[in-house]
Amino acid sequence: MKVLVTGASGFVGRSVCDTLLHTEPAAYSIVPAVRVPRGLPGECVVGEIDGKTDWQNWREALQGVHGVVHLAARVHVMNDRAVDPLTAFCSINTEGTLNLARQCAAAGVRRFVFISSIKVNGEERAAAYTEADAPAPEDAYAISKWKAEQGLWQIAAQTGLEVVILRPPLVYGPGVGANFLALLRAVSRGMPLPLGAIDNRRSLIFAGNLADAIRCCLEHPAAAGKTFLVSDGETVSTPELVRRMAAALGRSARLLAVPVPVLRFMAALAGKSALVTRLAGSLAINSRAIRRELDWTPPFTLDEGLRETAAWYANQNASPRKATGKT
Repeated sequence: MKVLVTGASGFVGRSVCDTLLHTEPAAYSIVPAVRVPRGLPGECVVGEIDGKTDWQNWREALQGVHGVVHLAARVHVMNDRAVDPLTAFCSINTEGTLNLARQCAAAGVRRFVFISSIKVNGEERAAAYTEADAPAPEDAYAISKWKAEQGLWQIAAQTGLEVVILRPPLVYGPGVGANFLALLRAVSRGMPLPLGAIDNRRSLIFAGNLADAIRCCLEHPAAAGKTFLVSDGETVSTPELVRRMAAALGRSARLLAVPVPVLRFMAALAGKSALVTRLAGSLAINSRAIRRELDWTPPFTLDEGLRETAAWYANQNASPRKATGKT
């Protein structure tokens, strides 16, 4: 199967391409679609992926393609400085997605796998989210993803394009950045963390598991026309995640039991309220539907994913002396 992958040079995109290329028997050829040249084998430079992406660029990229994995997006960022965040997000995440989907339908692409976000379901609640829950996106990023989902179902109904939507939670793995990397760095350095009193439940997904779920959605006949929530299948509290992260790094977790109200107050004074909300809040996923309907099982456990992430981090931060073994 020939598959076009947008965002192929990104954190998740690299994992998706690697998974597809190493699927046995060799069933996939990959067309990485990139904004600017990245030196990837077989890459197709399409420029900015938004509602105005040149149709000729897409036509060239989609020649002979059977499936598309759409990862490219304007990602959620802390302290967004855009004058109009919703317009900025929708330009890429909504209009860019729908423009590509229309080009896919015109080019005869069979299946379109769209990577959305669990934030479409909502931000925080005690009970685990399921596919049956009514969407409740709150911020501009989540709204743009929800608008894209709605538009994709309209295009599917009009053209017969087989759409599959995945809503993952926080993705981690080699190459991870943002808050997860900051937490990994703090644990690696043995920093005391005031997170020991947090009692929450959060779902995550290892990049290798998300890539394998995408592979399954490209292949499985029953995936067409479905939305799936996908995760590692295990929920953890923030303190438990820190302890297991520390174990993967070969370090000791240093957790201080600071009461959450005190933690929130201190964060507010420092202008870090959003960060504490993410660390202290719950956002869990019930991912039984994709396991049941597609017979999918995550190939990696949470601990295996953390070990691979920790190994990558250690390698990235090894000194030349340590890396070469010289004394």
